[in-house]
Amino acid sequence: MIIHDKQNGLFTLHTRSTTYQMKAGPYGVLLHTYYGPRISGGDLSCLIRYADRGFSPNPDEAGADRTYSLDTLPQEFSCAGAGDFRLPALELELPDGSHVADLRYTGCEIRRGKYALEGLPAFFGGEGDADTLAVTLEDRTAQVSVELLYGVFEEYDLITRAVRVTNRGEGPVYLRQISSLCLDFQRADLDFITFDGGHTVERYLHRSPLRPGVQSVGSVRGMSSHQHNPFVILCERDAGEEHGVCYGAMLLYSGNFQAAAERSQFEDTRLTMGIHPFHFRWVLAPGETFTAPEAALVCSPGGFGPMSRQFHRVIRAHLLRDPLAGSPKPVLINSWEAFYASFDTDKLLSLAKEAAALGVELFVLDDGWFVHRDDDTSSLGDWRADERKLPGGLAGLAASLRALGLDFGLWIEPEMVSEDSELYRAHPDWVLCPPGRPHIRGRGQLVLDFTRPEVREHIFQSIRSALAGVDIRYLKWDMNRCLTQVWSPSLPAGRQGEVYHRYVLGVYDLLERFRREWPRVLIEGCAGGGGRFDAGMLYYTPQIWCSDNTDAIDRLHIQYGTSFAYPTCAMGAHVSVSPNEQNGRVTPLETRGTVAMSGAFGYELDVRALSPEEKETVSRQIAAYKDCYGLIHYGDLYRLSPPGADGVPAAWAHVSPDRREALVSVVAGSTRAARPFRTLRLKGLDPALRYRVNGGESCPGDVLMAAGYPLPAPRGDYQSFQLHLIAE
Repeated sequence: MIIHDKQNGLFTLHTRSTTYQMKAGPYGVLLHTYYGPRISGGDLSCLIRYADRGFSPNPDEAGADRTYSLDTLPQEFSCAGAGDFRLPALELELPDGSHVADLRYTGCEIRRGKYALEGLPAFFGGEGDADTLAVTLEDRTAQVSVELLYGVFEEYDLITRAVRVTNRGEGPVYLRQISSLCLDFQRADLDFITFDGGHTVERYLHRSPLRPGVQSVGSVRGMSSHQHNPFVILCERDAGEEHGVCYGAMLLYSGNFQAAAERSQFEDTRLTMGIHPFHFRWVLAPGETFTAPEAALVCSPGGFGPMSRQFHRVIRAHLLRDPLAGSPKPVLINSWEAFYASFDTDKLLSLAKEAAALGVELFVLDDGWFVHRDDDTSSLGDWRADERKLPGGLAGLAASLRALGLDFGLWIEPEMVSEDSELYRAHPDWVLCPPGRPHIRGRGQLVLDFTRPEVREHIFQSIRSALAGVDIRYLKWDMNRCLTQVWSPSLPAGRQGEVYHRYVLGVYDLLERFRREWPRVLIEGCAGGGGRFDAGMLYYTPQIWCSDNTDAIDRLHIQYGTSFAYPTCAMGAHVSVSPNEQNGRVTPLETRGTVAMSGAFGYELDVRALSPEEKETVSRQIAAYKDCYGLIHYGDLYRLSPPGADGVPAAWAHVSPDRREALVSVVAGSTRAARPFRTLRLKGLDPALRYRVNGGESCPGDVLMAAGYPLPAPRGDYQSFQLHLIAE
């Protein structure tokens, strides 16, 4: 709900549980007055206090009033160069060389339905789902206008923000910094939570109190990165899973980003989020408009759990464009860890036959299928099936798999090229690299210049030709290196600051073409695992490979951190071999299945090498996953205890929306003598109902939540078990 009090210049955005308010205040500055638990209304600009602060300058309109300064006011969209020394949302470089922007309110529009962004991912919604507020600001001297867009999803407590900047002057204007989100708080007693790590250790939760100055995370790798995720939380110091006010903010963007929180000298806080300013300089010619990526906010008055569940619900309903929506995703097996690049049709079909007998539904052929690809040193970009390995081509393999009752899936890496390839020999200028410099390689690969339409067109047509006549249901889109030497011959020297962003736009453009060409094919995103696990990619690839690390115990931490923003159905999670290839850990097959089941489920090992007992376990896992598919993918997630908490088993639950069914998963750590007895208190159940546990004993919901369920003592390291609760 959007309410505009025209007389007082007041905008109030209500969701089910929260209120967001701003006001066009004195001199037309758009002030931020409130964001938090829902309130009845009123003009909350009364919370803004004015004082004469030393070294905080005053705009000309204020005259002799030294109490009015942009440096001390909570603003909706801050600018650099006009007297606010805190984090700016916008920095302009004007034709005269100055870096001054001073925006004032000029008008607004309210409309039903959710705005869309051309060429960029965004939450979508019709007239019954969301409302849009468009607020226009203008710097009359610079002749630049800014449109602030707000999407309000009342049911989900979601508020989205996006920005359009238009040059209305006669000379070029340069964008040096543009944030999609600028959010001021008139308090500083907050914690800053980020989700960080590296390759194979993605999205570990880190929490610290705000200190004076700026704390930030971001990426300058050309991708959202393994190291930091474009999702952060600001919260009250005592906030936990089910208590305390918290604010989750995500950026729907897959390239360089920055999320920063500044605690100022006056004990207030500003949060900004947007494209990273590193090597960013966008030229706006007269009449041109730049659109910044969308940011999304959820405020939860009741802790992290409700915040996460709202993000999960709205992502499932209004971001994912899943071609399999309404039907279960197939349980898959991936060929990589069974064969790597050394295989032939007979090997593949022998693995597929064994997997089909266990209940697997989709066979994914990973790297090594295209011409001369016997290791990772050659052939990327030459997207034709290697008939030495696949005499019948991809179509023949897909037909043979179909005869076994399996769908066919395929791995591709469209953004990269090998120097030892036909493509590179024909077009050495198609890679990102300034002239005269030797190449910097990553994984032996170079990066194709996706800012150029002709490069994207060639890749699209090559893969389209390779898939002609192939009955395919799944594509795994991979990216296995960061961007370096970011320079494109398609742009003049003064516009090289656009390349990073144009690259991301090129990736989005090609992904959208793939979606149109193969509307029934599920595309899974991957970037060396979780290097591009962000809401922007989810708009194009409704599931993403969570991490190259498939060790179940490490995955507890990775999937735990991921779950704060992203739903279970979006996380690719597989059972792999033990000892694990990443860290050598030995983990029971049952535990590997329990952890992988909390995601888009599959296997990444040679099932032919399993013992008869292990094969029976795999069959049971697949049957259990299929039985609980709707609960896992569309239920509400409750984090019951985090991994690694003083020996307490990690536990989580998926609960049906009507609270009549739940699947509780528990994984213990390493064992020791004299282990304490553990009791697990459940969440999300109906206290008035009784639940039958694993088809046996009956327990009241209030007892299970208040008193808890006694956990069995594990016998050995890393044991797991599950409780399936069904209301009587």
